[in-house]
Parts: sequence; C-alpha cells; structure tokens
Amino acid sequence: MMMQKEKIGFYSIGINLLLVAIKGVLAYLSGSVALMADAIHSSTDVISSITVLAGIKISKRQSKHFPYGLYKVENFVSLLTSLFIFLAGYEIVKTVFFEPSTLKTEYLPYAMGGLVVAMGITFAFSRYELRQGKAIGSPSLIADAKHIRTDMLSSCVILIGLLGGMFGLNLDRIAAIAVVLLVFKAGASIFADAFRVLLDASLDFKTMDQVKTIILKDPGVVSINGLWGRNSGQYKFIEADIVIKAGNLEKAHLVSQRIEKHIRTDVAHVDHILIHYAPQKRETNTVAIPLKDDRQGISDHFGNAPYFYLATVREKDGVLLSEAYEINPFAGEEKGKGIKVSEWLLEKGVDTVYTPKGFEGKGPGYVFSDGGVAVMLTQGRSLEAIQRDIQKKGETVNGFTDKEPVENATSY
Repeated sequence: MMMQKEKIGFYSIGINLLLVAIKGVLAYLSGSVALMADAIHSSTDVISSITVLAGIKISKRQSKHFPYGLYKVENFVSLLTSLFIFLAGYEIVKTVFFEPSTLKTEYLPYAMGGLVVAMGITFAFSRYELRQGKAIGSPSLIADAKHIRTDMLSSCVILIGLLGGMFGLNLDRIAAIAVVLLVFKAGASIFADAFRVLLDASLDFKTMDQVKTIILKDPGVVSINGLWGRNSGQYKFIEADIVIKAGNLEKAHLVSQRIEKHIRTDVAHVDHILIHYAPQKRETNTVAIPLKDDRQGISDHFGNAPYFYLATVREKDGVLLSEAYEINPFAGEEKGKGIKVSEWLLEKGVDTVYTPKGFEGKGPGYVFSDGGVAVMLTQGRSLEAIQRDIQKKGETVNGFTDKEPVENATSY
C-alpha cells in the first residue's frame, strides 16, 4: 500500500511539472493573464505534490517516542497543501490586478488547443489519484487529487475567456477572478478536513453507527456507556466503554476480543481498538426453566419442552418480582430447535437457565456461553421445589466473581 502511495506521489509531481510547462508556454505566446495565473497555480501544485510525497514517506516511520504512529503527518501535509492553494490564489490575484494583459489573437487558437490537452491530462490524473486515494484511505492523496482537479475547473473558465478574446470580448481578467474563487473554495475544503483530524474530531457518523451496531449485536453486551473514534492519517482509532454480561473475567475478555475481531473485519483501516468492559450490575435475575405439559414437572428435553417458566427475582433478597409461563414457539421444529430456543430465551433477557441436563458440546451451550447466561444443573423434578430455592435470600447465580456457576447445584 505504501509503495502504491509513493508511486502516485511521483506521478503527481511529473504531471504538475508538465502542466506548468504547457501553461507557461501558452501564456507567453497568447499574452493571457488568466493563463499566466493558472501556470502560477500549477507551479504551487508541484511544491504541494513534493510535500505530499514527503508526508507519505514520513508517516510510515515508527518510533518509540510516537507510540500511536506518525499517521497524522499525512493530515498535516493535507493542511500544508491547502496553504499552498491559498498561496496560489494570492499570486493569481496579484497577476490579475497588477500585471498588464494584451491578448495576442493570432496565438489564441494554439492556446485554446493546448489548454484542452492540459484539461484532459488533469481530468484523467485527478480521477485516477482520487480513486486510488479513496481505495487505500490516504487523506494526502485525496487532498492532492482535489487540488489538481481545481486546475481542470479553472482551465474551463480560462478557455471561455480565450474564446471571448477571439471575438473581441475582454473576458480574460474576469476568467482569472473566477479561477481565484475556485482555488480558494478547494483550499478551504481541504483545510477544514485536515484541521478536524488534527484536532481529534470524531469519526464520521456512518462509521460510528457501524461500530455501535457491531457492539450491540454481540449477545454478551448489555449496553454501551461510551463510544469514541478518531482518524489519524488513513487509520481509525476506536475506544468503547461497554457493560458485559459474563460469568467471570475470562469470559468477559473473550467477549471483548470477539467484538474487536468483528470491528476489524467490517470496518476498514482500523489501527487501534481499546475496549473498557465492566460486569453487569444486576439488581434482578431472570430465570428460565423447561416444563412438561402439566407446567409443574421439569422437562428433560430442553428443545422439546412445551413450556418455559420465566421468573424474575431481586438479587439482594431473592424476592419474586414476576413470573410467567411461556409456550415454547419452537417445540414443533424438526431441526435446530435447541439453538432456536436458546436464542429466543436470550431475547427474553434470561440470565440463568435451570435444567436437569447440561449442554456441553451442544448448540445451546455455545449460545448461552456467548450470551453470558449461566446454565445450572438440577436434580429437582418439580417447579415448586425450584421456586423455593429461587426465593432463598442472598444467593446469586450469575454474579461477576472468580468462580464459575456450580454445574451440579440444586438451588439458587
């Protein structure tokens, strides 16, 4: 990628030198002040292209004194590029108002033909550089492409001025003033974009929303406390503060690693991701229990259970806050019913599943593990017995401790 940047940087220098030569000769032959102003503009393009190339080379260097890299050098180069554009505008203003202008009509057809050629070169290269800059995410190449594109726009205005000169209309200075306005507009846009990054402005809304969606989509995430992002050169730095539903620190770390992997896969040019995670501080615990048709006996078959008993208890004292009997919507499914039921319970906000059989090596086990749901094995055979255990004061199942939930526990 870096070699591609440097190659395009050298191309830019060569193209701008060619444009300066073409416009300088045409201005000398035709006596057009607008063409001379545009030649000055293109000469500053040569300087800015050299600066862009230098910025690309410097930005790839690593140093222990710059642990976050030198990526912002590219944005600083973009800022310098905008200043060169403003300088070009100033020089054009000086030329327009203080240099004599006497068009030599006999050379105007040659000037117009040469200008059309220059416009074709400018248009082709600016499109190529802009496309490559966006593809590799290089702000300096994008800025340089926009800079060069102002040549094409200004050349269109100058061409109109030269065409007017052939018919005796003095439009040369007016064309030059129009060039100045285009130049300053391009410079202001590049300056603003570079300055935002140098001041660590937030990433664009689309990227931030994409990252937010990725985080919240993870079954182990309860909520996002804060989300920040910034650019540095072509790269993105992302920081998130999230609440994770997990049984221990190891699982919480695995959730954060999974989120980071998804972000790097879906979001381009991410250099650094920092995720702060904290356990979910629950005031309640929602429990799910598979039941038989009589809604009292405990079902041995998780996916086939006709009903599920859902109960929400207060963590600090085990007081029952709510309870409900839910019909299993996937009991009649032929395949994958266990996974579908477990995903359905996750959507219900279940924290703990109480079952007579474990899910080791099975789909529901992976779903519950990813979602931070505790699986408790029980030898109890009736709902009434389990309800008594649920209401025992001071016992929690899914606390954020250094211990895993006891798999053969018979109470909450």
